[in-house]
Amino acid sequence: MAVELLLLLLLCGSTLSEVQPLHKPPPGTLDFGFVPVKTYDTNTYHEPGPIGILFRLVHAFLYLVQPNSFPQDLIKKLAQQTFGNVQDDYQKAIYYEIGFIVSAALGLLFVLLLPLVGLCFCMCRCCDNCGGEMHQRHKKNADCRRGCFATFLFVASLIISIGVLCAYAANQHLTSQVRGAKNLVHSNFKDLRIFLNDTPGQIDYLVSQYNTTKNKALSDLNNVGPLLGSRVQERFAKEVRPALDAALMMAGAIRETKEALENVSVSVEVLQEGTERLHANLTNVKIHLSNTLSDSACSAAQAASTCNIIRNSLNQLNINANFSGLPGVSTQLAKVNDVLKIDLSSLVQKGYAAFNDTPDLVLNQTRNILSDIKNLLDLIGSNITSFTKMLPVQKVLADLTIYLTQSEAYVQDYFPVVEQYDFYRWLGCLILCCMVILILVFYCLGLLCGTCGYDKHASPTTRGCISNTGGNFLMAGVGFSFLFSWVLMIIVVITFVTGGNVEKLVCEPYEDRTLFKVLDTPYLLNQHWRSYLSAIVLKNPDINLTFEKVYSDCKENKGIYTTLHLENLFNINEFLNISMYTEDVSLKIEHINVNLSNIVLLDEIGKRNLLDFSSSGIDGINFAAYLTEINKSVTKVDLLSFANDLEARADQLPKGALENALKGHANSIRMIHNQQVVPLEQAMSTLNQSIRLLQRTSSEFMIKVKNVISAVDAAQLLISNDASLVIIQETKKYMDMIIGYFEQYVEWVKESITMEVAACKPIANVIDTAVDIFLCSYVIDSVNTFWFGLGGCSIFLIPAIICAVKLSKYYRRMDTEDVYDDVETIPMKNMENGNNGYHKEHLYGIHNPVMTSSVEQW
Repeated sequence: MAVELLLLLLLCGSTLSEVQPLHKPPPGTLDFGFVPVKTYDTNTYHEPGPIGILFRLVHAFLYLVQPNSFPQDLIKKLAQQTFGNVQDDYQKAIYYEIGFIVSAALGLLFVLLLPLVGLCFCMCRCCDNCGGEMHQRHKKNADCRRGCFATFLFVASLIISIGVLCAYAANQHLTSQVRGAKNLVHSNFKDLRIFLNDTPGQIDYLVSQYNTTKNKALSDLNNVGPLLGSRVQERFAKEVRPALDAALMMAGAIRETKEALENVSVSVEVLQEGTERLHANLTNVKIHLSNTLSDSACSAAQAASTCNIIRNSLNQLNINANFSGLPGVSTQLAKVNDVLKIDLSSLVQKGYAAFNDTPDLVLNQTRNILSDIKNLLDLIGSNITSFTKMLPVQKVLADLTIYLTQSEAYVQDYFPVVEQYDFYRWLGCLILCCMVILILVFYCLGLLCGTCGYDKHASPTTRGCISNTGGNFLMAGVGFSFLFSWVLMIIVVITFVTGGNVEKLVCEPYEDRTLFKVLDTPYLLNQHWRSYLSAIVLKNPDINLTFEKVYSDCKENKGIYTTLHLENLFNINEFLNISMYTEDVSLKIEHINVNLSNIVLLDEIGKRNLLDFSSSGIDGINFAAYLTEINKSVTKVDLLSFANDLEARADQLPKGALENALKGHANSIRMIHNQQVVPLEQAMSTLNQSIRLLQRTSSEFMIKVKNVISAVDAAQLLISNDASLVIIQETKKYMDMIIGYFEQYVEWVKESITMEVAACKPIANVIDTAVDIFLCSYVIDSVNTFWFGLGGCSIFLIPAIICAVKLSKYYRRMDTEDVYDDVETIPMKNMENGNNGYHKEHLYGIHNPVMTSSVEQW
């Protein structure tokens, strides 16, 4: 069923390896939004806390015991049941396990020898040997020996205490983690439920985003005029617009020419009339000046020379330019006015309008085809929707949900059983720790009582009750050590071999993914299947689907479609052939045929109008005659300068009527200049500008008109001859743009399926939870730490036993003690305690009177 659900992910996309993109990159980028993805709650990172220091210490110890790399070859042979076919396999296995073998052998030796040694020790003491004789010989270094034994026992007890604390901490850690694993299991089931529940919604989202593609395609189809028409228009615009712009400029040039001709005609008339009037006025001024200079005052010696100078300058008062002989321009002006009777600008604007109507023309001529394309897009959408309904989505999801619910209920039902058994395990481990603690209690009480109750002045036979009790506690600790140590070591050996090998053969290779590489070995799990996982999932053992790649992809939260290579299982092209739809759309678009023959840029009337203007005769105007007169000044002399000079010479004359008359003539000359010469100069300036404009443009008119007509004809010919080719090319680009939207949709679906749809992070989380967290971090690390602590306790029980047996001699009350012939040499004088001894030639032990009396009474 799981495979069936995964097949549903193929609904919205496929590899489409057969379909080659028609236009790369797509002309427009579509925004499909984000696939709805929920966050998974499970956190597969485990931080053990302070006990992690012990875990790392145990890992270091295991590395010392087993520094060899993971035996991939041996594991593969073992899985293929070919292990042992070669004798060298056993040697390799022994070499790999040599650390565990040696350690386990030492542990078993400990298990076998320590009870035997304890039995022999007990029997030996029962025979008053091995320290069983309640007699203590005096030695000079007795205090030093007692202190050393007490120190060694205290250090051993301290180490044993640390070991039992480590074991207890590991035991408690495992129990607390097992109890907390319920939340972790619930989190994994929750993520799996999210995985199942969200996948259909993600599929629906992918399907629904086809509407985004369709709406964008429909929008472009509705705007086929602005899109396709504008593209066609832009292709011709490089030729058409400059031609029409030149024709429009020529229409403006015709108007400017008319204005210039009118200015010339008016200016010539003004100049002719003005120069005649000026000539008459200047003649009158000369006559009046001559009359004034004929006065008798000019005969005087002081004025004669001045008057002669003025009289000689009178010839300068005359006009210089003669405009009466200039030819008229009325003929040219009349022809230009005839040309202007036809509005060339309006004709050019009609050409602009016809050309600018290309988008509307395209729109009007493609309505039927666009309607068919829209119907085809709706059909594609309905096919996708109907195909989704054909797939048993709800049934598969319901079955998987039921299976998941049953699994979760099973785990929930049996989790209390797991907790109960874990309680039994915890209790058993606690009992083991209590065994060690009991031994430690005896040792500690023995050290405490023996140290506190010890009296150095007391003889061995008269030691106090507290000291004697301390010795008894030590021997009790020794007895329990012999009783419990072999049991502890059996547990240590079993857990060491099991936990150490699981750590080395499962946890470490799982962490560096070597374990996956072993599982991916061809024909490992099934001799007939090259790839076990692909045979199970894809029913094809030849597809390269590896455990390591699947786990890595799921760890990176990739889509399960790509992770499991489901494209090899279900070919969606058979049901959702996007290439077929795109071909249908392409065929519909290729039938677009736009006729641009109705576009007329400039009709024959406009062209005739341009030719009439070029033959208006403007180039026949005698520009040299005009420029000759224009370049002359209005008068031979500057009237203002003449008037100022006349006034200055009048000032040289004696005061009188002559002076005043000459000054009056000077003012008249100034008035003539201001009222007549200045307007004539302005008219000459206007005439100069107009005539030069006509001269400059007349030589170019014929060429320009021919160029304009040629450009318009070329543009018109381009539209007439190349329109079909341009329309085909632009239609192809337009088609590629529409098809590009579908390609974007397919690419987005592929990427979404690869990275977002049905992201299989929960599957990797379940594996990590089961192996890395629960098995390795919770169980194996705790078990390894437990045997590490308990093993240390068991090992240090040996020196503790030795030190306790030796030390108990110095704390327990003896039956006899040493005496000497020479009283002065007796280290401890019995007389001080009221005990009578006797001596012979040799050293004898003195019996404890208390013990003797008790025996006698018994």
